[in-house]
Formats: sequence, structure tokens, C-alpha cells
Amino acid sequence: MSAGRVLIAGASGLIGTAAIAAFAADGWDVVAFSRRPPEVPDQVRFTHVPVDLTDGAATRAAVTALTPGPTHLVYAAAYEKPDLVAGWSDPEQMAVNRAMLGNVLVPLAAGGGLRHAAVMQGTKAYGVHLHPIPIPARERAPRDDHENFYWHQEDLLRELADRHAFDWTVFRPVQVVGPAYGVSYCTPPVIGVFAALCAATGLPFGFPGGTIHPVRQVVDARLVAGALVWAATSPAARGEHFNLTNGEVFSWQELWPALADQMGVPCAEPRPVSLAGELPRLAGVWDGIVAEHRLRPLPLLDVLGRSHQYADYTFGHGLTTMPPPALVSTVKVKQAGYTRVFDTEVTFRDALRTLVERRILPDLTGAVAGQRTADATGSAR
Repeated sequence: MSAGRVLIAGASGLIGTAAIAAFAADGWDVVAFSRRPPEVPDQVRFTHVPVDLTDGAATRAAVTALTPGPTHLVYAAAYEKPDLVAGWSDPEQMAVNRAMLGNVLVPLAAGGGLRHAAVMQGTKAYGVHLHPIPIPARERAPRDDHENFYWHQEDLLRELADRHAFDWTVFRPVQVVGPAYGVSYCTPPVIGVFAALCAATGLPFGFPGGTIHPVRQVVDARLVAGALVWAATSPAARGEHFNLTNGEVFSWQELWPALADQMGVPCAEPRPVSLAGELPRLAGVWDGIVAEHRLRPLPLLDVLGRSHQYADYTFGHGLTTMPPPALVSTVKVKQAGYTRVFDTEVTFRDALRTLVERRILPDLTGAVAGQRTADATGSAR
């Protein structure tokens, strides 16, 4: 007997694919909603339903057609406009994201069998994109006074939960890292493409953000997925918000030599460059790399998605002074019972290695370096 039936909406994205694997491994019956098929290991069992969540009629029809109806929902979808950073404050983008959640959650809740829904937010809930935030940012802080689709979605979630008597959890992961490509917020494919283009053109693989050294946090997609499985049945997660990080801090400059080692290219001194501007101009070079290394025939922007825009943001391109710190506390989720942590270097090495194994990135070493995994090092607990 399965642990329950979970619907994962936004299943082809960074969090969605990790959630499919985690729930399936835990014995759940997994249904995946996304426009394109999720890319997970062949042994992972799930049912994919192709659907565009912005199409209200199609989404509602897909939800009501599920028999039996899902007992749990993981909502990991997001609509982003072409200008990634500007879209964060765009009223239309906020309205679309609220409507997408409603297209799934309204018919699912009305069916009467829903027991728990998990929804994603992030550090923009604390206004990190607008102003300095308290250090560390904690979940108990009052709602930050700015327009954000997070608030529109959360208000809808609370309203429907009260009306239909299901539980909910809101997660606030920091920057999520995993082996996804063609998405909006995933740096490993950007780093790997940049390394390959540097190797092909003879340019130095130096940190592109420059000489400013802000301290950052990330979270492994596998840690987020594990938290979703935990929250699905944990009484301690009901009606709560939880920050999620790997459990440590890092700086891109200190991490860069490990990324160079993993990709098999020499590590150079920092070289400020806008990846959002530079990488698309090298699309023809990328096509040659694809042919030479017999990679999947994906155009450059199909690999990058919009993540090269996000890379400029997180790498701090153009910064001339140290930005305010943007660190969050994860005491609350650990005290509630979810204590998993990851080594950040291992997180990035694993993601880059997986992208090479999937023939998205080239193997520039002949044998991918750094064969450490989270389980082998005991970094995941």
C-alpha cells in the first residue's frame, strides 16, 4: 500500500524533479503535472500528465480526472517573465502566479480528499530584493510590506484550507541547487556552460562576479525534496513556514576552484563579465561544443533558461561595494524535526557531474573529477 497519492505541480523544474524522486522512494503514488516530461532516473515510478498550469480549463479538467484524487499537493511551479529580476515586482506576473495555484488547488480542495498542501516561497518573502533584511531572517517576522505573489498565493492557500479543512506548509528555500537545466534559477548549467565556452575559446575561467566577496547560502534540491516528504505527514509542519538552507554559508570566490576542478578547466583570477550579456553571443561556439562532444542537441538558451540572468544577480556582477548580508535561520525546521544538511561543495559537484552524465554539459576531463557524493561523504543526514 502506498503512503498516499501526491500531486506535484511544476514537476519538470528544479524542485519538482527532486520531489518526484523523493516521494517515489518513500513509497508514494506520484502524479506529475508539467508541460514537459520531468527528467528523473529511469527507475523512478510516477505518472506524468502534460498540462500548462496557466490554462485554467485544462488544469481543472486534469485535476478532476485524477482517480483516486490526490491526498497531498506539492506546488513547485512559477511563472517568470523574460526580464527575470524586473518581473519580481510586476503586477501581471503576480496575478498569473496566483491564478496558476488556484487552477490546481481550487478543484483539488473541492474534491474533498486533500489532506496537505505544500507551497514554495523564498527569501524574497523577507524583501531581500528590495532592502536589507534582519540577520538572520526568521520565519516569525511579520509579513514584509511589499507586493509579492507569495502573499497572493498564501492568502488563497489559507482561505481554501479553512474552507475545506486541509493542512498546509510554506517553505522558504534560499537559492536552490541541482541538476536542472532550461529553468530560471539554477546556476550549475550556467557555470558548466561558461566553463565549456572558456575552454573552447581560450578565455580564462575566472569568477565572473568580480572582486566583491559576499557571503551566500544555498540549498540542495534533494534537501528541499526531503523536507516536502517530511512535511506531508508531520504534525510539526502543519500551518508553519520554514526556511531551508544547506546548513552553512559560502562565498562564490572560495568555491570557484572546486567548480573549475569538477569541470576539468584551470581556475583563473576573477574576471568580471555579465553572463547574461556574454553567453548568448557565444551560441555558435556552443553548437560546436555540442557537436564535438556529442551532447544532446540543445541550443544554448534551452540549456540556460533564464538562469544566466539570475547568475549575474547572485554572483554580484556590477557590484562596487559589499551588499547587505542576506542570511536566514534554519533553527525552526531543525527544532521541528527535519535536520538534514548538505556540504555545499558536494552539492555543486553532484549537480555538475549529473549534467555531464545526462549529456547536457561536456566532459572536459575524460573522467569527471571529484567523484564525491553526498552519501559517500556522509554530508546528507
